[in-house]
Amino acid sequence: MRRRAITVLPVALLLAACTTVGQDDGATSTPPSPEPAVSALTVPAETAVLAVDDAAGLAHESSRAFFTSAPVVVLASEVEVLQGASAASALGVPVLVDGDDAVVRGELERLDPEAVLMVGDADLPDGVPDVAVVEAPRDAEALGELLEVTWGAAEPVAAGAEVAAVASLDPAAPVLLEPAEPAPGTEAARDDEEPPSADATAEAAELPLSAPPEPAAGAVVVMTTGEPQQAAAVANAGVAGARVQVVPTGDPRATAESVQETAANAPEVVLALGTAFGDAGTLGWRVATAATGTELPGGGQLALPGKTYIALYGHPGSSALGVLGEQDAAATTERARAHAEPFRALTDTQVVPALEIIATVASAGPGDDGNYSAEATVEQLRPLVDLAHEQGQYVVLDLQPGRTDFLTQAKRYEELLKLPNVGLALDPEWRLKPDQVHLRQIGQVDVAEVDQVVTWLADLVRANSLPQKVLILHQFQVRMIPGVDEVDQSRSELAIVVHADGQGSQPAKQTTWSTLHANAPSIRWWGWKNFYDEDSPMLTPEQTMQVQPAPAFVSYQ
Repeated sequence: MRRRAITVLPVALLLAACTTVGQDDGATSTPPSPEPAVSALTVPAETAVLAVDDAAGLAHESSRAFFTSAPVVVLASEVEVLQGASAASALGVPVLVDGDDAVVRGELERLDPEAVLMVGDADLPDGVPDVAVVEAPRDAEALGELLEVTWGAAEPVAAGAEVAAVASLDPAAPVLLEPAEPAPGTEAARDDEEPPSADATAEAAELPLSAPPEPAAGAVVVMTTGEPQQAAAVANAGVAGARVQVVPTGDPRATAESVQETAANAPEVVLALGTAFGDAGTLGWRVATAATGTELPGGGQLALPGKTYIALYGHPGSSALGVLGEQDAAATTERARAHAEPFRALTDTQVVPALEIIATVASAGPGDDGNYSAEATVEQLRPLVDLAHEQGQYVVLDLQPGRTDFLTQAKRYEELLKLPNVGLALDPEWRLKPDQVHLRQIGQVDVAEVDQVVTWLADLVRANSLPQKVLILHQFQVRMIPGVDEVDQSRSELAIVVHADGQGSQPAKQTTWSTLHANAPSIRWWGWKNFYDEDSPMLTPEQTMQVQPAPAFVSYQ
């Protein structure tokens, strides 16, 4: 049986004035006013995620994170959390949301309040230790009198704006919030509520004298997705003095706004609300990355989704290997910009000009190292990479490894891959077995070797707080990467793109596209290549973006 607060009950702290007659001079004295009780705060010592998604659970967990005791606890029904948060902010105390009896009872026992302020149709569980139960009036003026605060008419809050409204609450300037569209039944209950009579007012309980605590959690940033069920938890964070940041996707790298706000906040500790933020370890490195403020071309720190890359493919100085090498560096970046321009009207995503530079070129002879791959030096590639960065363009380094493995070659370019706008591409067509040479067969690579690159590159991104990187896997036959669907896609440091490289007639290219998709249903992002000389005909930008699903990476060779 749950105990319901029907009327306002007396509480222990009633202040009675008294006088004492002096024996010598007949003077009277008034004892000093008692000091108001203040909530005792605690500060989270390390980044953590409150991995629950319901209002009651989040309110409970945030109360535990920021409070060790409180003279009053507000217990609100879920539909009247805004009013409960307003009262809690004005008093400087935690707010809980009516939910599991055992959880509410346990938190009240831990906080050990003198009184519980009941807001809305909340129910107090049985078994709560001796505590005064005070029912909050639904009338704004009457509630203000009970809390001993002055506020005007309640401020309506639109659906979806609850968290922002609660985050703006200031104990020094109390405001009563309420839903712009009241929940069914609450408005009628307010209308039916009779104002207290003079006698009832005289007998009514007072809440214990309390005052908001000094903010203690200024170094803590509470991240919220902005969902309404997080409002009570945000109120608790606000009372403790934590800063609140709305991260709609749960990933602070996702948008330019969240990256710049994280950088400005420079949080020492982050407390995140809800499962969208992942675990504490994931949240920690994502926050560290966002705090750098470094953004990718097109904004934010996620390479995908939200962007479409239009790239020139080839090797600097060699027109035989693709259009990228048909002109000098300055003309190359200008040509990339011109190729990207028509796509801007064809997609809602950010269109990013890009260069896919063949860093290691498959060679007819073994070379000095015997691997049938001619590796460009970092110094040879750096001028074009730097110019692309200056022009706001993305760069992908393409590997054609011959008889060596992809990871060995990738490590040669670690210096360039530590730059924020440089990703990587693996081209299995040119991955040879020990007895093979190029152009006599089509190469292939197994998933285990690809995963070695995935792990190394993702670790590099995390260790250096870099934005997410594109990792392209080139393919035009299923056998080139057997089991590509099993490649490790769990590392959110990378955006893995399978790039369909088929050439020739459009029916043949569409068959290749469909076959690759059928073989790899879990791959999220795909690339498409347009060949100037080999396609018949080459697709226009409009036709390219009509390919389904629309490619995230389009290259021209």
